Amino acid sequence: MAPTGADLIVTGDVFTADAARRWTEAVAVLGDRIVAVGTEREVRDRITGSPPVLSGACVVPGFQDAHVHAAFAGRILRNVNLDDLGTKDAYLERIGAFARAHPELPWIVGGGWLNVVFGTDGPRREDLDAVVADRPVFLMNTDTHAAWVNSEALARGGRTAAWPDPWDGYAVRDPDGSPTGCLQEGAAYTFRSEVVPRDGVEDWAEAIRVAQRELHALGITGWQDAWVEPDLLRAYRAVDDAGELTARVVTALWWDRHRGPEQIDDLVGARSWGTGGNVHASTVKIMLDGCPESCTASMLDPYEAPFGQAHDRGIQFVEAEALREAVVRLDALGFPVHQHALGDRAVRSALDAVEAARAANGPNDLRHHVAHLQLPEPSDVPRLRPLGVVANLQPYWAQPDPMTVTMTEPRIGARASRLYPIGDLRRSGAVLCFGSDWPVSTADPFAEIEVAVTRRGVGEPEDAPTLDASQAIDLPVALAAFTRGSAYVNHDDDAGTIEEGRRADLAILDRNPFGGTTSEIARTQVLATVAGGRIVFERG
Repeated sequence: MAPTGADLIVTGDVFTADAARRWTEAVAVLGDRIVAVGTEREVRDRITGSPPVLSGACVVPGFQDAHVHAAFAGRILRNVNLDDLGTKDAYLERIGAFARAHPELPWIVGGGWLNVVFGTDGPRREDLDAVVADRPVFLMNTDTHAAWVNSEALARGGRTAAWPDPWDGYAVRDPDGSPTGCLQEGAAYTFRSEVVPRDGVEDWAEAIRVAQRELHALGITGWQDAWVEPDLLRAYRAVDDAGELTARVVTALWWDRHRGPEQIDDLVGARSWGTGGNVHASTVKIMLDGCPESCTASMLDPYEAPFGQAHDRGIQFVEAEALREAVVRLDALGFPVHQHALGDRAVRSALDAVEAARAANGPNDLRHHVAHLQLPEPSDVPRLRPLGVVANLQPYWAQPDPMTVTMTEPRIGARASRLYPIGDLRRSGAVLCFGSDWPVSTADPFAEIEVAVTRRGVGEPEDAPTLDASQAIDLPVALAAFTRGSAYVNHDDDAGTIEEGRRADLAILDRNPFGGTTSEIARTQVLATVAGGRIVFERG
């Protein structure tokens, strides 16, 4: 091959993630392209001059997160962040300290509280009142399906005992009907949209910048933001237009479940004005259901213990007929559809909708995907491959953590034996892509990969409890799902593997994750991240 110039050489054990799962030793980068891959001698023999060298123990393709709420996470990091805490007292101490440090803020907002800390009934307003009584407080939980509010916030929103629950959610209530301060699903979202002041474009832009720094430090060079409304899309455009967006981002345009197909014209318009540079406003996100721990995931059969609220089979936010109409039309317009579905009824509805689109419009390469797939009915698992539906999975949840053991399993009973069937999906031939759902859970790909491989908690020994070890996958498959699989679903055919001619997206690691036990995978740290040929993160 002809000699070539290079701006950078990267060395280490190079896992290419290509179809053959090749290993090699060095990569040369010129501009935003990979121009040479091979042994260190082969690469150096092809390169003219003496470009700088980045060395690590291992090199993998830059990760792509196929389902993340990056801007939401950045917003929490800029406000009250409870993600690293795990007790009510610790939450209250931080909330109070933040409020005291920011007397100028009219609202105290943020998130990250864990359902399991409070149990079935959720947190209460009085606890927040004890630390912030003079201003309203609104805090989403880790999975962003519930909110914790204080008495002042409830008063601002007029949420009294007389306030009726919305059709797509509910307020947890005391015996006299008064809201306790825990709002589930649509009750939380409606409160946020109607009562809490909206962030402006520059607020969202700064949240994107904060999130991008965090994600680049984890080796992530691209992502799909799974909930993007117009102001957030404008913020992505502003950050990119300023030359500050160094990741490639797919923005999943939000389907408003309170509207119908008339919103499609708005989505077509947003795709047109929102796409350019590193922003690809190409996908539509439809959220079909909630979560089993709150009995809001849409189920074919009733919950075992719905704790006194009316939705004994959960809530389906977009019913099957309306969903089929929407997906058929979006498919015809060239939109990949990203469907959130946890419960088995929601998963079936999602697949039925894509099947209807295939019948109406014929085959295509839109790469529709279903996210989460927490509890698909086993007979629906083999349907993904022939329909061309990608399994968009969040592997960190596939462990017997306190949420699963104390809240999810009691709600679903024997169905718990089929939670997160990643192995079955793989064996069925479905294309796998991985995402974190950050800030719902960690954005660290190696923590997520370790759980995918072990079905145990991070760092736990081999004899620790697992969540059905038969659903584990091996490390090369998991790594490929977070690189080439996520690049595939993001229609980023220029990335996901380390091959000549591809875009130079690389993660340089401090250790080879293949070199130790499976319980050590999450110890892997990123030394440097290269996105589009540019070093966007370097540890230290």
